[in-house]
Amino acid sequence: MYKERILTGKLLKLAEVFPVVVISGARQVGKTTLLRHVFPDHDYTVFDPSIDLENARGEPDLFLRNHSAPAVLDEVQYAPELVSAIKRRVDASGSRSGMYLMSGSQQWQVLRSVAESLAGRAAFLDLRGFSLQELAGAGALPCWLTHWLEDPHAFVDRDKQTNAYFTGSLWEWLWRGFLPRVSDLDEELVPEFWMGYHRTYVERDARLMADVEDWQQFGMFLRLVTALTAQEINYSQLGREIGMSPHTARRWLRILDGTFQWFEIPAFEGNLLKRVSSKPKGYLADTGLVCHHAQISSPKALGGHPLLGPLFETAMVNEILKQAGTLPGRTGFHHWRSAGGAEVDLLVERDGVLYPFEIKLTANPSRYDVSGLTAFRRAHRNLKIAPGAILCAVDRPRWVTEDTAALPWNMI
Repeated sequence: MYKERILTGKLLKLAEVFPVVVISGARQVGKTTLLRHVFPDHDYTVFDPSIDLENARGEPDLFLRNHSAPAVLDEVQYAPELVSAIKRRVDASGSRSGMYLMSGSQQWQVLRSVAESLAGRAAFLDLRGFSLQELAGAGALPCWLTHWLEDPHAFVDRDKQTNAYFTGSLWEWLWRGFLPRVSDLDEELVPEFWMGYHRTYVERDARLMADVEDWQQFGMFLRLVTALTAQEINYSQLGREIGMSPHTARRWLRILDGTFQWFEIPAFEGNLLKRVSSKPKGYLADTGLVCHHAQISSPKALGGHPLLGPLFETAMVNEILKQAGTLPGRTGFHHWRSAGGAEVDLLVERDGVLYPFEIKLTANPSRYDVSGLTAFRRAHRNLKIAPGAILCAVDRPRWVTEDTAALPWNMI
């Protein structure tokens, strides 16, 4: 059964204004399904790396003539020659809205060319795996993050009856991950899914799109990186672990980032450059792949596992990024860590205001858990800092201190 995506409304609005809309994201996050559902009557083409479908690469103008707009061009990274032809058609039409809906699984080359060639004519959306809201079948509702950013005090103090929650198991959510295909699989088939996903990505996608020659070593590198999710990134350390240079480690991380398997949150520097860590914090895009590489065989095996904390943080940062994607305009993300070790897991920046978040797998948060938020406020008294939040395992929103609330992890 189709689950409504939280980006559907934004996608429709962009298609009403821009001639080209590009949806990008990791393999199997649901790009194709979303486009087919929202635009069922469009001319539809999916490209292949080994077949030049209808000579699209050889004669792109003729291909577009045979596939009149509005059209969906799926996996467009396999037909880069189309970009210039699309630009000519868009310009000739007077930049008519909704002409081409495109999807891609990697950020560089083709999509970069689209951004450069179609500047002002194209809009971009990043699609991630299912959010909790989508898993709960409430994808058409405003996200909780929207309400929090509007008024944190009203959000916490409102009637409990107005709050909605994902009712599934935390352990199972972390173990399965967020991809649409895995959400409905029988538990015994989930490890098989992730095994196939890893092999297809490493042996096919990375080799084709990023020119990775030693794909076995690259696969080893991916397994290592998944164990470092939710940690600050030290490129030299990464290289030493498997006998490669820091330059190669950095390049391979860029490949993971460019294919939407990995993302980094930069450090918040403010005006205290010498006192604050400048290392980015890295996250895998899906906890299911982390569990696969860590050989965690079932949800119950997560209890007490050393990766449980990093998995929970990875999932919650992913969740906030998914919800922020529905907001208009740009949202900034940072993490903060002082020389003395105080830290804030995530800072969301909107309209000049910083919204700090701590992520802790506890059902009884206390003042001790907000020490990092307190240290951040003291270090940046000149900044606009909103009330903070601890995302944790409480059953309802409540205040922990005068300016920090505990919020349930499973809000939708």
